[in-house]
Amino acid sequence: MAFTRCFVGGQMMQFRRGIVSAQSPSEDPAGNSAAEQFAPLAATFRRRLTVGIGSASLVAVGANFGGVTSFLLGLSPENSRRLRLDVVYPIGGYSRCIDTNEGFEFIYPASWVGDQRLLYRAVEKTEFERSLDPPPLTSSNMDRRRRNVNEPLVAFGPPGSSGELNVSVIVSPVSPDFSIEAFGGPNEVGEAVIRTITRASKRPDLKGTLIQTTLREDSTRNVKYYELEFKVESSSFRRHNVAVCFVYQGKLYTLNAQAPESEWPGLKSEMRTIANSFCLSA
Repeated sequence: MAFTRCFVGGQMMQFRRGIVSAQSPSEDPAGNSAAEQFAPLAATFRRRLTVGIGSASLVAVGANFGGVTSFLLGLSPENSRRLRLDVVYPIGGYSRCIDTNEGFEFIYPASWVGDQRLLYRAVEKTEFERSLDPPPLTSSNMDRRRRNVNEPLVAFGPPGSSGELNVSVIVSPVSPDFSIEAFGGPNEVGEAVIRTITRASKRPDLKGTLIQTTLREDSTRNVKYYELEFKVESSSFRRHNVAVCFVYQGKLYTLNAQAPESEWPGLKSEMRTIANSFCLSA
Protein backbone atom coordinates (compact mmCIF):
# COMPACT_ATOMS: atom_id res chain seq x y z
CA MET A 1 0.00 0.00 0.00
CA ALA A 2 1.51 3.37 -1.07
CA PHE A 3 1.33 6.70 0.76
CA THR A 4 1.02 10.30 -0.43
CA ARG A 5 2.25 13.18 1.73
CA CYS A 6 1.15 16.83 1.77
CA PHE A 7 1.02 19.85 4.08
CA VAL A 8 -2.38 20.87 5.47
CA GLY A 9 -2.58 23.48 8.14
CA GLY A 10 1.16 23.31 8.75
CA GLN A 11 1.06 19.60 9.62
CA MET A 12 2.35 16.68 7.63
CA MET A 13 -0.43 14.27 6.86
CA GLN A 14 -0.38 10.84 5.19
CA PHE A 15 -3.06 9.30 2.98
CA ARG A 16 -3.29 5.74 1.79
CA ARG A 17 -3.53 5.51 -1.97
CA GLY A 18 -5.15 2.50 -3.49
CA ILE A 19 -8.32 0.52 -3.35
CA VAL A 20 -10.23 1.05 -0.14
CA SER A 21 -11.19 -2.24 1.47
CA ALA A 22 -12.60 -3.28 4.80
CA GLN A 23 -9.83 -3.08 7.39
CA SER A 24 -9.67 -3.70 11.04
CA PRO A 25 -8.40 -1.07 13.54
CA SER A 26 -5.36 -3.19 14.16
CA GLU A 27 -4.05 -2.39 10.64
CA ASP A 28 -3.37 1.26 11.70
CA PRO A 29 -0.40 1.68 14.08
CA ALA A 30 -2.41 4.06 16.26
CA GLY A 31 -5.50 1.91 16.11
CA ASN A 32 -7.61 4.63 14.42
CA SER A 33 -10.31 3.84 11.91
CA ALA A 34 -10.26 5.26 8.36
CA ALA A 35 -12.94 7.83 9.28
CA GLU A 36 -10.87 9.04 12.23
CA GLN A 37 -7.77 9.34 10.02
CA PHE A 38 -9.62 11.54 7.50
CA ALA A 39 -11.44 13.70 10.07
CA PRO A 40 -8.74 16.46 10.27
CA LEU A 41 -8.59 16.67 6.48
CA ALA A 42 -12.35 16.95 6.15
CA ALA A 43 -12.48 19.78 8.70
CA THR A 44 -9.70 21.63 6.89
CA PHE A 45 -11.39 21.25 3.50
CA ARG A 46 -14.67 22.51 4.99
CA ARG A 47 -12.98 25.63 6.34
CA ARG A 48 -11.18 26.31 3.06
CA LEU A 49 -14.33 25.77 1.04
CA THR A 50 -16.27 28.18 3.26
CA VAL A 51 -13.56 30.83 3.06
CA GLY A 52 -13.23 30.36 -0.70
CA ILE A 53 -16.95 30.74 -1.33
CA GLY A 54 -17.07 33.82 0.90
CA SER A 55 -14.10 35.41 -0.86
CA ALA A 56 -15.57 34.67 -4.27
CA SER A 57 -18.86 36.25 -3.18
CA LEU A 58 -17.08 39.41 -2.04
CA VAL A 59 -15.22 39.66 -5.34
CA ALA A 60 -18.45 39.13 -7.27
CA VAL A 61 -20.23 41.78 -5.24
CA GLY A 62 -17.37 44.23 -5.53
CA ALA A 63 -17.06 43.85 -9.30
CA ASN A 64 -20.77 43.22 -10.03
CA PHE A 65 -19.90 40.06 -11.99
CA GLY A 66 -22.96 38.92 -13.88
CA GLY A 67 -25.05 41.61 -12.20
CA VAL A 68 -24.73 39.94 -8.78
CA THR A 69 -24.37 43.23 -6.92
CA SER A 70 -27.27 44.86 -8.73
CA PHE A 71 -29.44 41.84 -7.95
CA LEU A 72 -28.55 41.86 -4.25
CA LEU A 73 -29.03 45.62 -3.91
CA GLY A 74 -32.33 45.28 -5.74
CA LEU A 75 -33.65 43.11 -2.90
CA SER A 76 -33.86 46.31 -0.84
CA PRO A 77 -33.96 49.08 -3.46
CA GLU A 78 -35.10 51.92 -1.21
CA ASN A 79 -32.35 51.39 1.36
CA SER A 80 -29.73 50.93 -1.35
CA ARG A 81 -30.81 54.13 -3.09
CA ARG A 82 -30.86 55.98 0.20
CA LEU A 83 -27.17 55.06 0.55
CA ARG A 84 -26.58 56.26 -3.07
CA LEU A 85 -25.15 52.88 -4.05
CA ASP A 86 -26.81 53.22 -7.45
CA VAL A 87 -24.12 55.71 -8.41
CA VAL A 88 -21.83 52.69 -8.79
CA TYR A 89 -24.20 49.76 -9.35
CA PRO A 90 -27.58 49.87 -11.14
CA ILE A 91 -30.51 49.19 -8.83
CA GLY A 92 -33.83 48.06 -10.26
CA GLY A 93 -32.62 48.95 -13.75
CA TYR A 94 -31.64 52.54 -12.87
CA SER A 95 -28.35 54.37 -12.27
CA ARG A 96 -27.92 57.65 -10.41
CA CYS A 97 -26.39 60.89 -11.65
CA ILE A 98 -25.09 63.26 -8.98
CA ASP A 99 -23.68 66.66 -9.87
CA THR A 100 -21.65 67.74 -6.86
CA ASN A 101 -20.90 71.18 -8.29
CA GLU A 102 -24.52 72.25 -8.75
CA GLY A 103 -25.91 69.98 -6.05
CA PHE A 104 -28.62 67.99 -7.85
CA GLU A 105 -29.27 64.32 -8.57
CA PHE A 106 -31.66 61.99 -10.39
CA ILE A 107 -31.86 58.42 -11.62
CA TYR A 108 -32.06 57.26 -15.24
CA PRO A 109 -32.27 53.89 -17.07
CA ALA A 110 -29.01 51.99 -16.59
CA SER A 111 -28.82 51.18 -20.30
CA TRP A 112 -28.68 54.87 -21.25
CA VAL A 113 -25.38 56.63 -21.88
CA GLY A 114 -24.16 60.19 -21.39
CA ASP A 115 -24.08 62.71 -24.22
CA GLN A 116 -20.43 62.77 -25.31
CA ARG A 117 -20.80 66.18 -26.92
CA LEU A 118 -21.43 67.74 -23.52
CA LEU A 119 -18.33 65.99 -22.18
CA TYR A 120 -16.18 67.37 -24.99
CA ARG A 121 -17.55 70.87 -24.50
CA ALA A 122 -16.93 70.63 -20.75
CA VAL A 123 -13.31 69.70 -21.42
CA GLU A 124 -12.96 72.60 -23.85
CA LYS A 125 -14.47 74.97 -21.30
CA THR A 126 -12.06 73.78 -18.61
CA GLU A 127 -9.08 74.25 -20.93
CA PHE A 128 -10.37 77.68 -21.89
CA GLU A 129 -10.69 78.74 -18.23
CA ARG A 130 -7.18 77.46 -17.44
CA SER A 131 -5.59 79.25 -20.37
CA LEU A 132 -3.25 82.10 -19.48
CA ASP A 133 -4.05 83.93 -22.71
CA PRO A 134 -6.91 86.47 -22.71
CA PRO A 135 -9.91 85.35 -24.79
CA PRO A 136 -10.39 87.05 -28.15
CA LEU A 137 -13.11 89.72 -27.96
CA THR A 138 -14.78 88.71 -31.19
CA SER A 139 -18.48 88.61 -31.84
CA SER A 140 -18.35 84.88 -32.58
CA ASN A 141 -16.75 84.20 -29.20
CA MET A 142 -19.36 86.27 -27.37
CA ASP A 143 -22.17 84.62 -29.32
CA ARG A 144 -20.81 81.22 -28.36
CA ARG A 145 -20.84 82.17 -24.70
CA ARG A 146 -24.37 83.50 -25.02
CA ARG A 147 -25.57 80.29 -26.65
CA ASN A 148 -24.04 78.18 -23.87
CA VAL A 149 -25.89 79.98 -21.05
CA ASN A 150 -28.78 77.49 -21.16
CA GLU A 151 -26.85 74.49 -22.36
CA PRO A 152 -27.56 71.24 -20.47
CA LEU A 153 -25.06 70.27 -17.82
CA VAL A 154 -25.85 66.57 -18.26
CA ALA A 155 -27.86 64.55 -20.73
CA PHE A 156 -28.54 60.82 -21.10
CA GLY A 157 -30.24 58.72 -23.74
CA PRO A 158 -30.23 55.29 -25.39
CA PRO A 159 -26.97 54.53 -27.23
CA GLY A 160 -27.13 55.20 -30.95
CA SER A 161 -30.41 57.13 -30.72
CA SER A 162 -31.31 60.30 -32.61
CA GLY A 163 -31.78 62.39 -29.45
CA GLU A 164 -35.57 62.38 -29.54
CA LEU A 165 -35.55 60.22 -26.41
CA ASN A 166 -33.44 61.69 -23.61
CA VAL A 167 -33.25 63.40 -20.23
CA SER A 168 -31.26 66.57 -19.60
CA VAL A 169 -30.71 69.11 -16.83
CA ILE A 170 -30.15 72.85 -17.14
CA VAL A 171 -29.12 75.11 -14.26
CA SER A 172 -29.48 78.87 -14.84
CA PRO A 173 -28.69 81.80 -12.55
CA VAL A 174 -31.67 83.94 -11.53
CA SER A 175 -32.10 87.05 -9.43
CA PRO A 176 -32.24 86.51 -5.65
CA ASP A 177 -35.89 87.58 -5.53
CA PHE A 178 -37.00 85.27 -8.37
CA SER A 179 -39.81 82.94 -7.34
CA ILE A 180 -41.71 80.32 -9.31
CA GLU A 181 -44.66 80.83 -6.94
CA ALA A 182 -45.08 84.30 -8.44
CA PHE A 183 -46.60 82.64 -11.52
CA GLY A 184 -49.31 81.04 -9.38
CA GLY A 185 -50.11 77.41 -8.63
CA PRO A 186 -48.75 74.36 -10.47
CA ASN A 187 -51.25 74.68 -13.34
CA GLU A 188 -50.44 78.36 -13.85
CA VAL A 189 -46.72 77.54 -13.80
CA GLY A 190 -47.30 74.84 -16.41
CA GLU A 191 -49.25 77.16 -18.69
CA ALA A 192 -46.50 79.80 -18.36
CA VAL A 193 -43.89 77.23 -19.40
CA ILE A 194 -45.97 76.20 -22.43
CA ARG A 195 -46.33 79.83 -23.51
CA THR A 196 -42.59 80.38 -23.16
CA ILE A 197 -41.79 77.33 -25.29
CA THR A 198 -44.17 78.23 -28.09
CA ARG A 199 -43.21 81.91 -28.18
CA ALA A 200 -39.48 81.17 -28.19
CA SER A 201 -39.82 78.87 -31.18
CA LYS A 202 -39.42 80.13 -34.73
CA ARG A 203 -41.97 77.61 -35.93
CA PRO A 204 -45.42 79.20 -36.33
CA ASP A 205 -47.11 75.77 -36.27
CA LEU A 206 -45.63 74.74 -32.89
CA LYS A 207 -48.29 73.89 -30.35
CA GLY A 208 -47.98 72.98 -26.67
CA THR A 209 -50.56 71.25 -24.50
CA LEU A 210 -50.40 70.95 -20.71
CA ILE A 211 -51.54 67.50 -19.53
CA GLN A 212 -51.06 67.49 -15.76
CA THR A 213 -49.03 69.05 -12.96
CA THR A 214 -47.75 67.86 -9.59
CA LEU A 215 -46.17 69.70 -6.68
CA ARG A 216 -43.57 68.14 -4.35
CA GLU A 217 -42.29 70.00 -1.32
CA ASP A 218 -39.10 69.72 0.71
CA SER A 219 -40.00 71.42 3.98
CA THR A 220 -36.47 71.04 5.36
CA ARG A 221 -34.91 73.18 2.62
CA ASN A 222 -38.07 75.11 1.78
CA VAL A 223 -37.96 73.97 -1.85
CA LYS A 224 -40.94 73.29 -4.10
CA TYR A 225 -40.59 70.95 -7.07
CA TYR A 226 -43.01 71.66 -9.91
CA GLU A 227 -43.54 68.59 -12.10
CA LEU A 228 -45.15 69.35 -15.47
CA GLU A 229 -46.31 66.88 -18.10
CA PHE A 230 -47.02 68.34 -21.53
CA LYS A 231 -46.93 67.69 -25.26
CA VAL A 232 -45.18 69.74 -27.92
CA GLU A 233 -46.07 69.11 -31.56
CA SER A 234 -45.71 70.58 -35.00
CA SER A 235 -46.15 69.39 -38.54
CA SER A 236 -42.79 67.55 -38.39
CA PHE A 237 -42.70 66.06 -34.87
CA ARG A 238 -44.72 65.17 -31.79
CA ARG A 239 -42.99 64.93 -28.40
CA HIS A 240 -44.19 64.07 -24.93
CA ASN A 241 -42.34 65.73 -22.04
CA VAL A 242 -42.09 65.58 -18.28
CA ALA A 243 -40.27 68.54 -16.76
CA VAL A 244 -39.36 69.36 -13.17
CA CYS A 245 -38.26 72.83 -12.09
CA PHE A 246 -37.34 74.45 -8.79
CA VAL A 247 -35.40 77.42 -7.46
CA TYR A 248 -32.69 77.25 -4.83
CA GLN A 249 -30.12 79.84 -3.73
CA GLY A 250 -30.35 82.01 -6.83
CA LYS A 251 -30.46 79.19 -9.39
CA LEU A 252 -33.26 77.75 -11.50
CA TYR A 253 -32.96 73.98 -11.91
CA THR A 254 -34.84 72.31 -14.76
CA LEU A 255 -34.95 68.64 -15.71
CA ASN A 256 -36.65 67.67 -18.96
CA ALA A 257 -37.36 64.08 -20.02
CA GLN A 258 -38.77 63.73 -23.51
CA ALA A 259 -39.86 60.96 -25.86
CA PRO A 260 -41.60 60.72 -29.23
CA GLU A 261 -45.36 60.72 -28.68
CA SER A 262 -45.64 57.36 -30.46
CA GLU A 263 -43.30 55.76 -27.89
CA TRP A 264 -44.74 57.43 -24.80
CA PRO A 265 -47.17 54.65 -23.72
CA GLY A 266 -44.28 52.23 -23.24
CA LEU A 267 -41.97 54.81 -21.66
CA LYS A 268 -44.20 56.87 -19.38
CA SER A 269 -43.38 54.77 -16.29
CA GLU A 270 -39.62 55.29 -16.80
CA MET A 271 -40.05 58.99 -17.53
CA ARG A 272 -42.11 59.59 -14.41
CA THR A 273 -39.61 57.63 -12.32
CA ILE A 274 -36.84 59.91 -13.63
CA ALA A 275 -38.87 63.03 -12.90
CA ASN A 276 -39.85 61.94 -9.37
CA SER A 277 -36.19 61.33 -8.49
CA PHE A 278 -34.94 64.81 -9.47
CA CYS A 279 -33.99 66.77 -6.36
CA LEU A 280 -31.25 68.56 -4.48
CA SER A 281 -28.44 66.29 -3.36
CA ALA A 282 -28.53 65.18 0.24
